[in-house]
Amino acid sequence: MEQGSTTSENSQTPPKKLTDRVQFLKGVGPARAELLEKLNLFTAADLLFFFPRAYEDFTSLHQIRDLAGEQVATVVAEVHDKDEQSSGQGRHISYVLVRQDNTFLRAMWFNQPYILRKFHVGQKVMLQGKTRLQNGRQCMTHPQVTWLDKEEQIREQQRLLPLYRLTDGINQKQMRKLVAGAVEAYSELVAEAFPQSVRDRADVIGIREAIAQIHSPLTKDQADAAKRRLVYQELFVLQLALAIRRHRVRSRQIAPRLELTPKIKSRIIGRLPFELTETQQVAVAEIARDMGQAWPMNRLLHGEVGSGKTVVALCAMLTAVANGHQAVLMAPTEILARQHLRTVRELLQSSRVRSELWTGSVKAARRREVAAAVEAGEVNIVIGTQAVVASKLPFEKLGLVVIDEQHKFGVKQRATLKRSGPDPHYLVMTATPIPRTVSMTLFGDLDVSTLERTSGVGRKVNTYLGNESSREQWIEFVKKKLREGRQAFFIAPLVDGSDDERLGSAERLFESLANGPFEEFRLDMLHGRQSIEEKEAAMLDFESGRTQLLIATTVVEVGIDVPNATVMTIESAERFGLSQLHQLRGRVSRGNHPGYVCLFASGDNAEENDRLKAFSETENGFDLAQRDLEIRGPGNLFSSQQSGFPPLMIADLVADADLLQEAFDDARDLIGQSPDLAGEAFARLRHLVFARYGKSLEISDVG
Repeated sequence: MEQGSTTSENSQTPPKKLTDRVQFLKGVGPARAELLEKLNLFTAADLLFFFPRAYEDFTSLHQIRDLAGEQVATVVAEVHDKDEQSSGQGRHISYVLVRQDNTFLRAMWFNQPYILRKFHVGQKVMLQGKTRLQNGRQCMTHPQVTWLDKEEQIREQQRLLPLYRLTDGINQKQMRKLVAGAVEAYSELVAEAFPQSVRDRADVIGIREAIAQIHSPLTKDQADAAKRRLVYQELFVLQLALAIRRHRVRSRQIAPRLELTPKIKSRIIGRLPFELTETQQVAVAEIARDMGQAWPMNRLLHGEVGSGKTVVALCAMLTAVANGHQAVLMAPTEILARQHLRTVRELLQSSRVRSELWTGSVKAARRREVAAAVEAGEVNIVIGTQAVVASKLPFEKLGLVVIDEQHKFGVKQRATLKRSGPDPHYLVMTATPIPRTVSMTLFGDLDVSTLERTSGVGRKVNTYLGNESSREQWIEFVKKKLREGRQAFFIAPLVDGSDDERLGSAERLFESLANGPFEEFRLDMLHGRQSIEEKEAAMLDFESGRTQLLIATTVVEVGIDVPNATVMTIESAERFGLSQLHQLRGRVSRGNHPGYVCLFASGDNAEENDRLKAFSETENGFDLAQRDLEIRGPGNLFSSQQSGFPPLMIADLVADADLLQEAFDDARDLIGQSPDLAGEAFARLRHLVFARYGKSLEISDVG
């Protein structure tokens, strides 16, 4: 017998499994396994699906002698010399001379003296950048550099080398070897989840082929084909889960038919002190059509600042009341809930419709009184916060649930609220315009209504980028507007102090303004750490005009409606997203006077900040939301904190928008034909869908 062999079956090497710990993979061991765990790589499967972030492209290398004029080129060469010089104007230039045989190219960097320490004579490097001829020699300015290991040889067969995320202690060569070993040993164990019909429709390659090619493509076409399969699979599985959830709501739950008859519509519209805009009328009709069905409405209402989503929601709630049912409106903060209550009561002041507040700060005795009235059906509309869910408020006949600012709640809270009544209709709304790619993912189980801000709704807001040299001039402008009778906001990202004094805090700002340039005016503060009584008092004083200048955090981002407040200063503006800035700007476009916003960055670099420049030049909220997504990326959009969804591994909502649309359409078509992916052909796909998203979306595999 050969060494190490045995006749005992119990001593044979156990079969490989995708769940094998990385420690036991060839070339890993305990020490390196600890390093891999820092990258969340625990099993063989984790390594297979640890996709490259980019590639070193050796498929189209250039020879220095063949370069002509200006062109983008990739050159692999040897470091021949390096040098540096300083000009008399404080400019430092670093030079690296590389050679291929007897031809040379000079790379140069301005004001980066440290970069020369990374180069060594005789070292092989890859330079990628735009070339130009200077003094008879080819040059590259600020090229992208890849330092190649001495042992690393470029195959005669040119190819793409994967680049992975790394952690201290593991370099690219080692990571490539570990992943390649895992692919060789384990890729055959990956089951194909797509039936041939799905692969044909989507025009994608098989999963094993995709895994092999994503990690070791010979051509860009191979890399693209592998990525298409893996991106499509990730998006398709998500869309299938959302489509299943949507179908189950429609087919398995029963909701009351709440019809908006011509008589009911006339009574509701007659109570409004204004005419509905065209997009409001469309949204009301879409919602009415859904509420008239025997299954629960699941609709997202989103739109521009000032587009009137609250009025549309009120029409829906009154439709429920007119049909003998109750409605609940849930807001993310108590201050917004109280403002919604005031708005509803003002519009319904001569009506018999009874509305009540339900929040965490409502006193115990009052809570018992309201709960009894809700259970008896005497309260028609409840307006509150998450306390509505936490307290399991006993509705007598709940017909409609409305959630304001949906993105602040999350998928699981949506599902929890959904159980707080006998299948009510369900409307979520947000004043944050949502890019289509996001609405198809986070809200793919919902139908969508969109409100646009039309002419005559709100005033144009003049937006400026400030710096320290213009601050005094802006302060004088704000004081001028206050003396004219207007009111103003100062917005800070933090409540109290920070180690970095450049970052604005509301408390520090209040002290400096009250004891400085605005000492003649009445100032107040509003932030999330105040008690509800303090917040309510601050808002009432500001709404009444007693407070002229309000220093606040983003607690005023949504729902604050003070038409006389027309000026806003935003400190440390780079700390806010574009959609958040747009929400804040919407606070000074509520009345008949023009609005003014000035942004100050923590450093003196507001003009250099792409996001702030985009914000100052664009008033359309949908354009800004898309731009924000492009600049910042999805980020933790799919983290459990925000939505309950696992993070996307390879798909990108910006770059893969077209593929997302395909996956969205294909998933809805497939679920229309096979609602629960029933049958042996879909068994593996069904398992994949429910294993990844069943818990997040609270759907179970019953196939």
